[in-house]
Amino acid sequence: MSKINTGKTELLAPAGSFETLKAVVNAGADAVYCAGNRFGARAYANNFTEEEMIFAIDFMHIKGKKLYMTVNTLLKEKELEEELYSYLMPYYEAGLDAVIVQDLGVMHFIKEHFPGLHIHASTQMTITGAYGAEMMLNAGCSRIVTARELSLQEIQDIYEKTGAEIESFVHGALCYGYSGQCLLSSMIGGRSGNRGRCAQPCRLPYELFEDKQKSISSKNKKEAYLLSPKDLCTIDLIPELIEHGVHSFKIEGRMKQAEYAAGVTSIYRYYIDKYESNPKAPYQVSQEDKQKLWDLGNRCGFTDGYYKRHNGKEMITFEKPSHEKGNEKLQQQIRQTYMEKEEKEKINGILILSKEFPAKLVLEYKGVKTEVMGDTVQKAQKQPMSKETILDKMRKTGNTPFVFETLSVEMEEDIFIPVGALNQLRRDGLEQLEQNILGAYKRILSKEQYQKEQQTLKSSEKAWKPQLRVMVEEREQFFVALKQAEIRRIYMDVFKVTPQDIIAARECGKELYLALPYILRKNVAEQLQQVFTKLSEQNPDGYLVRNLEEICFLQKRKVEGKKIQTDYGVYVFSNEARKALEEWGIEHFTLPVELNRSELFDLTCEKGEMILYGHQPLMISAGCLHKNTAGCDRTPGTFYLKDRYAKIFPVKNNCRECYNVIYNTSPLCLLHHQRELQRLAPEAVRLHFTIENEQKMEQVFSLYRQAFWEKKKILPEQYFKDYTNGHFKRGVE
Repeated sequence: MSKINTGKTELLAPAGSFETLKAVVNAGADAVYCAGNRFGARAYANNFTEEEMIFAIDFMHIKGKKLYMTVNTLLKEKELEEELYSYLMPYYEAGLDAVIVQDLGVMHFIKEHFPGLHIHASTQMTITGAYGAEMMLNAGCSRIVTARELSLQEIQDIYEKTGAEIESFVHGALCYGYSGQCLLSSMIGGRSGNRGRCAQPCRLPYELFEDKQKSISSKNKKEAYLLSPKDLCTIDLIPELIEHGVHSFKIEGRMKQAEYAAGVTSIYRYYIDKYESNPKAPYQVSQEDKQKLWDLGNRCGFTDGYYKRHNGKEMITFEKPSHEKGNEKLQQQIRQTYMEKEEKEKINGILILSKEFPAKLVLEYKGVKTEVMGDTVQKAQKQPMSKETILDKMRKTGNTPFVFETLSVEMEEDIFIPVGALNQLRRDGLEQLEQNILGAYKRILSKEQYQKEQQTLKSSEKAWKPQLRVMVEEREQFFVALKQAEIRRIYMDVFKVTPQDIIAARECGKELYLALPYILRKNVAEQLQQVFTKLSEQNPDGYLVRNLEEICFLQKRKVEGKKIQTDYGVYVFSNEARKALEEWGIEHFTLPVELNRSELFDLTCEKGEMILYGHQPLMISAGCLHKNTAGCDRTPGTFYLKDRYAKIFPVKNNCRECYNVIYNTSPLCLLHHQRELQRLAPEAVRLHFTIENEQKMEQVFSLYRQAFWEKKKILPEQYFKDYTNGHFKRGVE
């Protein structure tokens, strides 16, 4: 394959501290990514203070390298309106190169208030194809960080169709679920991965059952860690990654030690340079370097990830995922080479000394020139100064970031200038050179550019008559829903809808919306085309979209925004996120499931839909639990995952699209919060049916009528053995 990505490949390394940042730069990183003390996806890392971050930005720019800051969590309304501007302003003015962003509201806010600041669409945005990439580029992003589940061919398709600057993970930890689509930690323990606080429950033991009784995975006692992937290592795939369009090679590990980050960076630097210096030469990684990567750390071995496979048992640890590490000799070598060594920037200088004229120092660094003038040079009264003495004094660059590569002195023979004056001239010159280099990056932001918008308070006295909408995942549930007079809209899996279903829904006075897949990959998009053709004579009333890909997919088919309802996975944590959707012509959205009642009240919910009942999806995964334990039989079905506390989580195999959905063990039930819901006043409420039979569905409908029609106070514990309020009361940090 001919190389399609012609730019020099960027090596992007993690930095959880300045010590690590310095080490990875010395090891060959072209750029680093790190977090300030707010809004980063590793809230428990040793993140940078404001002073440290600004110093780090300057440090990187003196080196001719870049610093990207992670702002890749979901921000609540008050955080975005009251904190984000003042948080970003000093970094913006210091010349921050880019921010890595997950939240649509944050993206919209930065684009409006921080002109010229590059925005990178985080892997947390779950960009899985050219549709999502195109949408983010049009929204103002300059780079796409791909979902880790993509194949080489899918990445190439994004590059060829959009020309996007692509960043992909090449080494380090893998999540079992799609990043940004996982609520497992959030719902189990209140620590949200979308807020940088994932507790990694996927690294704990689980058992898989066929019918809550018959275990699939317990035959092999080692197969306990079913959700724990091995670490990613793509050192053998460097040529193919470059050839398929990856511009930036991203190493995971902001919570790892400096030795790990620097060691991994140095090896990838060597092999990227080796390949790019002679792409036609045979490419091979030495066994010694592979062993070094192993010794630096891994979880029960390595995998080359999804680049050449959709999923597979060989990617999972199955054993307790301890982070194997050893070889103290290698660690010491890394410390000596990259951590204890001071790498200074080489500069050129000319010192001009002529009697009765000010001393003049000219400095040059990578095309940046600086001239400074000093004290007047005098005629020597006694012994004139020698060139060697002058050079000795001038070469002492001290703790500045520079060292002289060349320094010449043009001087008359019988001159004198005080040593103190020479020292001051040198200090002034080096300081001015640094300022001139950094000046190209600095920005000035007018404080008047930002004015807070006043919140429009909602009236609690407002009459509220929400629409009832129902999501069904099985065809049998659809026919139960048709019989319920109060339902206005039914959402149904797009691949299970027939033209007759659309007719039947309309005859019953209901809208039928197609629920698109949780994940849209290239092959699934092609399947959707066929379904749309089949349903073209009986046009569906609208579409429930679960990801950004599907918005662009529908817009390219001229679907009007009013027919699009976004699901909770297209996160609307703030009014800025709502505005971002409105700019795409989409007004109707689903309220986020991680905000509590007070935080929801900060949103404008008039066009929002709120989920009141259902087993909530906790994780969407390209990995398949059934395939990894019993083997793939290409048969969709429901299985059950049991944790160490004997809690049972339903799991559905979506074989057509080839992904798993793991659902919460307890159903969400907010039907007893009718009074508080009235204050929020969303335009609609939803009941979401996943594994319920007809009897259970009828019971839920009965509860709805009691709460919303008869205005009775209901007690869910009288109807459910177990249920959850989700985050409606507690929220997340």
